[in-house]
Amino acid sequence: MRKCVILSGAGISADSGLKTFRDASGLWEGHRVEDVCTPQAYAKNPQLVLDFYNQRRRQAAEALPNAAHYALAELADYYDVSIITQNVDDLHERAGSRRVLHLHGQLNKLRSCLDENYVIDWQGDQSLETVDHNGYPMRPHIVWFGESVPLFGDAVHEIREADVVLVVGTSLKVYPAASLLSYVSPQAEIFVIDPNPQAAWQNMEIIPKNAAAGVPSVVQDLIRIASAA
Repeated sequence: MRKCVILSGAGISADSGLKTFRDASGLWEGHRVEDVCTPQAYAKNPQLVLDFYNQRRRQAAEALPNAAHYALAELADYYDVSIITQNVDDLHERAGSRRVLHLHGQLNKLRSCLDENYVIDWQGDQSLETVDHNGYPMRPHIVWFGESVPLFGDAVHEIREADVVLVVGTSLKVYPAASLLSYVSPQAEIFVIDPNPQAAWQNMEIIPKNAAAGVPSVVQDLIRIASAA
């Protein structure tokens, strides 16, 4: 099987009704990013941060995978597929994708404020009384602004081996995720599915559609190529 790596971002979840990262005013659900998405924000007002992520978790639980998510899951029957996503929802997994690397963490997990390797699955709201096995506070398992991205090295390893790369619903403006295309082999094919594409790379084909409309058609083309090989 040829290796296909997908870089997905907020645009693919937007087609399932989840809002993209921030609106034109720079706010996310009415909050400044600095007030809800940094370690300093959590230290200053942990209840506000937990309320914010509890709302995100409830919204994600109500959302359903869309045609793009299902198409990418189908692609794994014909290619060695790895998904590298900036999204913290679980829509890729709920559509059936098995290898998903969440660069920025996951809503349905919590981690210890003391031991970052102590991570648990979580559904529903989190409270300030939620603690780890040693009694230390838990926090959302999210990579906040100002924090390192622990899985970035794994993402680089995956994309370096790709024969085909699909960029779906991400403007590739948030670093370090934005630098991943620089690790792609010059021989690899790159498909960008985005109604307003802003990147330009060698061997790139742009499909100016949203994820739910553009991904299924690209996937079917790739399946035809694999089936004919």
